[in-house]
Amino acid sequence: MVQITALFIYPVKSCRGISLEEAQLGSRGFLHDREFLIVDETNSFLTQRSAPQLATVQIALTKTGLVLKAPDAGELHVSFSGMEEQSRSSSPRHVTIFSDQVLADDVGDEAAEWCSAVLARRCRVVRIGASYARKVRLEENAQEHHHSTQAPEISFTDAFPTLLISEESLADLNTRLPKSLLMDRFRPNIVVRGCAPYDENTWKRVKAGGIVFSCATPCERCVITTIDQETGTRDGVEPLRTLATYRRVPGGSGVIFGEYLIHSGSGKLRVGDALTTERAQGQTPR
Repeated sequence: MVQITALFIYPVKSCRGISLEEAQLGSRGFLHDREFLIVDETNSFLTQRSAPQLATVQIALTKTGLVLKAPDAGELHVSFSGMEEQSRSSSPRHVTIFSDQVLADDVGDEAAEWCSAVLARRCRVVRIGASYARKVRLEENAQEHHHSTQAPEISFTDAFPTLLISEESLADLNTRLPKSLLMDRFRPNIVVRGCAPYDENTWKRVKAGGIVFSCATPCERCVITTIDQETGTRDGVEPLRTLATYRRVPGGSGVIFGEYLIHSGSGKLRVGDALTTERAQGQTPR
């Protein structure tokens, strides 16, 4: 039986994740996942690709607001009420994330100054607000193994609402690496156990907690997987070098690990939920 063993959200894109026992799915994915984004002076998005120290920023969500904590920087508390007041008193920012131009609400000067000190560069923090609109670009992300036809709304995630990885896939990868890696290198939302390694890339649909997911496309991995998520420093070229020997994008030069999902409807997922899987025609574990 395939079973959910862990659930994660990443409220501030590229900062540390939060482990949950249950997670609420909304129209854009898990509630609060990639709801906040740090942007540079040109309002272009920042991630660990160019600011690896973001990995050291711990995040907490409370009933009243967002808490950020980083080494030698103390804690920053930003209240939801303060964010709402800020959004009412200022115009949304025009923000660039990959090839998308979106409108997002500025969180305020205190958050901007705190993050600027942590990153040693001028930046702002923005949040998804009423003016925000962004959808999956299916035409850019479609591959041979692609089972979704509708473009859903997404948050500040890279490409799709949800990322699933099996424990077995990581265990197999670790047998090939000079040093084992933790799952946090790959920043999944859903972790499962009970299938063959890389089986997730052969599924057409999965169902858990009464929610149906279409398996959209394998996740193409980037340099963030080489960054130690505890220290925020690059740790050589692994796992990308090893993945390149056996997990390449079909017909391409990139490497894959994990499967992007698109869900229908809303509801809750819980650690321990069983996952029902439907294999795509002609697909076998590899």
